[in-house]
Amino acid sequence: MSEEPGTPEDPIPGQKPGPTPSGGKEQPRKPESGDQERARHEPAAKGSRTGALWAATTVSIVLLILLIIFILQNQGPARIVFFGLEGSIPLGMALLIAAVAGAVVVAIAGVARLTQVRIKERRARRQRK
Repeated sequence: MSEEPGTPEDPIPGQKPGPTPSGGKEQPRKPESGDQERARHEPAAKGSRTGALWAATTVSIVLLILLIIFILQNQGPARIVFFGLEGSIPLGMALLIAAVAGAVVVAIAGVARLTQVRIKERRARRQRK
């Protein structure tokens, strides 16, 4: 093939080689009906794990800042009585401790359920063999 300026190296089948209408610049390819059909059935591109990690980190930082602001704005004393023990701590800290204790209870229940499901699946797998 000739190496003239503006001449594509690999012509499209059925097209005569020659200068492109834009003076050597490639023209965008027009979508064919098959391309549109494939585009409708292809799943949307998924984000990467790194992108999800950055998003989760950003959300966590924002929540931490809001939590610190909440604790600093709720410094009034709160009287706490628990099984005969009593004391006074800042209200924000009392609520934070209660939230953390609730999260620990939920995490324990979640781990127990996951363990239960894994044991059941393992038993089912052994019976299939």
